[in-house]
Amino acid sequence: MSKIGWWSTGSLALLILLAGRAEALPGDSVGDVARWIQANPSMQPAPGETLVVRRTESPSRRFGFTASITAPGQVALSDRRDMIRSETISLFDTVYGVSQQRLEESLDIIYGPDLYQDYQQAEVVYQYPTPETLAKAEKLNRPLLRLSQGQVRQGDRFAYWVEVVQTPEGRAQNGQIMVLLLEDLPKLTAELEAR
Repeated sequence: MSKIGWWSTGSLALLILLAGRAEALPGDSVGDVARWIQANPSMQPAPGETLVVRRTESPSRRFGFTASITAPGQVALSDRRDMIRSETISLFDTVYGVSQQRLEESLDIIYGPDLYQDYQQAEVVYQYPTPETLAKAEKLNRPLLRLSQGQVRQGDRFAYWVEVVQTPEGRAQNGQIMVLLLEDLPKLTAELEAR
């Protein structure tokens, strides 16, 4: 199995299952998360990649994993530099498309059944686009607001943000799923509601 093609639907599942489960999550130290990424064969970080991993099969198919010390959205001065606040899996695929289900499967494969169960049982606290968002998108000529579909969930352990962006033709080719600290949920929700 080539390094370049590792994240296609079947091979991604196999490699990540062989690699084991997440040992570093939001709330853990930067060093612990960086070591987990470096040791995780499913990530296969390139030299110099520590908290950000990018894999490209072709210009039409890409995978990314990002661990961030900042809360999602606008940067706040209170963010600590020694702790990971969020981890994001992102997919871009013009060949097979990107669905919410595919992003959820990636979450299950990378993090394992405990975290996936927390996600599945989490309460949806915000979902978009709302009718107000659609009206705003039309009025301000902001098509990205209309083309983005997502939801924010509050679990027992973590909060989750999943988003899929469609083309004007209605084909979803880009998406992300994020695991974040529960304490950052109000900030994220407020910023999404205000955009």
